[in-house]
Amino acid sequence: MTPEPDQITDPSADIDLADPAVVDAYDELPLWSALAGQLLLRHVPLAPRLVALDLGSGTGFPATELAERLGPGSMVCGLDPWAEALGRARRKARIRGVAQVTFVRGDGAALPFADGSFDLIVSNLGVNNFADPAAALVECRRVARTGARLALTTNLQGHMAEFYRIFRSVLDSAEAQRALDRHIAHRSTLDRLHGLLKAAGFEIVRTAEETAMLRFADGAALLRHSFIRLGFLPDWRDLVAAEDRPAVFRRLATALDAHAAAAGSLDLTVPLAYVEARA
Repeated sequence: MTPEPDQITDPSADIDLADPAVVDAYDELPLWSALAGQLLLRHVPLAPRLVALDLGSGTGFPATELAERLGPGSMVCGLDPWAEALGRARRKARIRGVAQVTFVRGDGAALPFADGSFDLIVSNLGVNNFADPAAALVECRRVARTGARLALTTNLQGHMAEFYRIFRSVLDSAEAQRALDRHIAHRSTLDRLHGLLKAAGFEIVRTAEETAMLRFADGAALLRHSFIRLGFLPDWRDLVAAEDRPAVFRRLATALDAHAAAAGSLDLTVPLAYVEARA
């Protein structure tokens, strides 16, 4: 059933990340982080007695998992500006009995650590969300010891291309189409990411790519999904003038449903990359 436009276009329906109940339920939304987190955990260098930083640790993944995999001789610090999430991360680590992880509130572009503090820095899906990725990577180099590794994952341009192709087809405003193109282009490419890392003082060690899949039964399932409403829908709404949103999103939902009916489901590809660099 196609959702009513006001269920999609009304900003009052946004998820409030400062609501403690939302934070407690956030672990119900792990699949986005897990898509790239598994890629990170397959490749990240592991050794005893490392001091590590997880930049953009959210409610504790992958910081707590990394701390457990590095073992009790290591220490992992998770950093995030989301204050409510840090409380949940600390509670989870305490319940799991992981003493070698701590959580600090902070900004990736102004890290609250001394120069040369870390042997390993990780970031899972963070680089696209940093307000200033170049500044954050320069800060990572500052707090990295000589020879330290930076390991990050990111989704790349081409992310959910099936959705964006359909979205563009229902936009009848040239201005909205240009806004959509800018929205798509903000995601990284490997060349761009390599350039940022080199400019920050890192040497690229290795890169691994893979393609993940998000699947939905139809457009209504996609547009009502809690993580889509949290992470994507607000930006999608902002691409369209307020007075045009009900009509545009009605057409979008119908077009997504038609695509899903023809294909058997609504399958969205997510190109992912793991990049490891040396300070």
